[in-house]
Amino acid sequence: MTDRGGTWVTDSQGPVHSGPGGQYNYLTYLVGAAGRPPDAGADPLQVAVEHRQELHRRFVPPRNYGDAVERIAAPGTVVLLDGPRGSGRRTAAVMLLHQLRFTEGRFEELAAEESGLDAAPGDRFFLDLSNSTDDEYLTVQRNIASYRAVVQDRGARLVVVLPAGLEYLLDPELVPLAVRLGRPRGGAVLGRHLRVDGIAFEPEQLADPGLGELLSRSPMRELARLAGMIRRARDSGHYGADFPSWCAEATAAVTNRTGEVARQVKTHRTAHERALLLTAAMLEGASADAVFHGTRGLLERLGDEQNETSRLTQPDFGEQLEALHIKRSRESRVGFQGLAYDGAVRTHFWANFPDLRQDLRDWVGDCAGLPGLSADDRRNLVVRFAEQCLAAGCPEHLCTLAERWTCSMPLKPLRAESAAALERGLSHERYGARFRSQIYDWVTAPRLSADFARVLTGVCLRAMASTHPDQALVRLHHLALRRGGDEIGEARVALLELARRNRRLYRLLVDRLHARLHTRPRPNLELLNELAEPTPLPFGPPWPELARSWRTLLTDRTAVNWAHSMRRWLTAAQEDERCVPVLDILPAAASGRADVLNRLYVISCDWAQMHTVSQELPRTTRAAIAAQFWQKIDSAQDAGTIDGTPDAPESGEIQ
Repeated sequence: MTDRGGTWVTDSQGPVHSGPGGQYNYLTYLVGAAGRPPDAGADPLQVAVEHRQELHRRFVPPRNYGDAVERIAAPGTVVLLDGPRGSGRRTAAVMLLHQLRFTEGRFEELAAEESGLDAAPGDRFFLDLSNSTDDEYLTVQRNIASYRAVVQDRGARLVVVLPAGLEYLLDPELVPLAVRLGRPRGGAVLGRHLRVDGIAFEPEQLADPGLGELLSRSPMRELARLAGMIRRARDSGHYGADFPSWCAEATAAVTNRTGEVARQVKTHRTAHERALLLTAAMLEGASADAVFHGTRGLLERLGDEQNETSRLTQPDFGEQLEALHIKRSRESRVGFQGLAYDGAVRTHFWANFPDLRQDLRDWVGDCAGLPGLSADDRRNLVVRFAEQCLAAGCPEHLCTLAERWTCSMPLKPLRAESAAALERGLSHERYGARFRSQIYDWVTAPRLSADFARVLTGVCLRAMASTHPDQALVRLHHLALRRGGDEIGEARVALLELARRNRRLYRLLVDRLHARLHTRPRPNLELLNELAEPTPLPFGPPWPELARSWRTLLTDRTAVNWAHSMRRWLTAAQEDERCVPVLDILPAAASGRADVLNRLYVISCDWAQMHTVSQELPRTTRAAIAAQFWQKIDSAQDAGTIDGTPDAPESGEIQ
């Protein structure tokens, strides 16, 4: 496994546009049924499962999907999904594996740059090549051939999404594995989303001429977006009280807003008017004061400050908002009348003023620190900025601000905003790999601020661990080896937490720690010692890994303090019979080292005489466990009896 490999599956959203009308990209976190991004207390792996379940509720099988279902049923199968762009191939691949819900094993996405595969019976793998170039596609096909051999040998399953329009480049040996999917009916897709959202409609209402072209030509995620717009129109209460009204407003939002915004921008040509229009769109829902100060900040950033000598003679702020058809609520919150109009304004400026994107990036960086913004306002600002950066092909702007918000903010670091920016990038279908690579570069760089290290720790443990747990573990390990303060301790805790989530990650970390003992022996041994603690795990005690770890710990001469871990294991063996094998592991790990075996004996004698707090663990029970342990030590030494008795233990234990 390379440092940049391994993934967990999810369904990230990327900018795809075909057909008439404007493009509006609503990027999403990895969400569960509740539609919220995972927080610090959520289990990312469980969130990913809930997301697939929610996706399944909305899924409409494309044509020929049944052929793929029949093929994937048998263990050791590889299925390649081909089809036109926008036909829902990625979702179909996820659902194809998800419907094997009673299969044991992990559900993992493979990165295109990977070349090795660690598979076990029942594992389900997914590889998305839909954004591959011609050269990348030819290269990765060699990996598919090697994956196929491993999958067949181990009884796993693999589904690969092929790039649209490159059928002629597919290796002839792989052609029999391909299933060509057809586009599902647009009306069925929209109807399924509406029913899941509890929106009542009559089937004939989907035959409205205004929907016809959208339903027949739009990609699947555009139809999902249209359903989301209809839901927003209903929930807002501003666009009528029946389905035709909501649908008309939603259809206008996805088809007509581009022209409306272009006409408004053409009409209002002054720098101040356009700055106010863009600021209101970026800060939609924020206070009018924040929009006012944000507008001034944008003008200053662009070098277009307005002459304030006659400020009282100019239109007041309310007049300025009214002239641009921007509304201000009774709570002094700023917004637009038309559904999704703010998104169309943002898209217009990012698409039509490419020379200003760097200045807009710096302005957004400043705006996030405006005192009038709430935490929700700042989060919305980050989400909207990320949407535009990723759609415009400028992911590096998100990386720049994520780092800047933790390193150079004048008042306080904006860690939540930095994390939100990175999580948006990580969840992006096209640029997710670039963000994972950038995070790797950050955690291996010579210098890293404490606040940014905390951000990267949280992002790895939550967002990246949901989608790419192997890579998250690698990056957390690099963070845990850095020199620093409390933030490095937090990274160590996060690393151990991630490794203890499943047996494979536990084994992966044990392998990494052993492989790097020659470069950073002390910190890696300390991590190995902590990992070897008897901590409750969602799987049985990993005895082979524990035996290997204890062999290293007991025979190493750097005096890592493993005595506390050993005492805890003895207590665990006393409390739970499933932990009794540790009585064999410890002496076996020290076999051939009389000095270490003697130390094991001394520690166990001290432990046997300790006063127990729990009445359920009497001292006599400790003595019985200790006696078993001493017999194992005797066997390891082949000496019959060790000098000393339980009643008179040796002293001077090395800590």
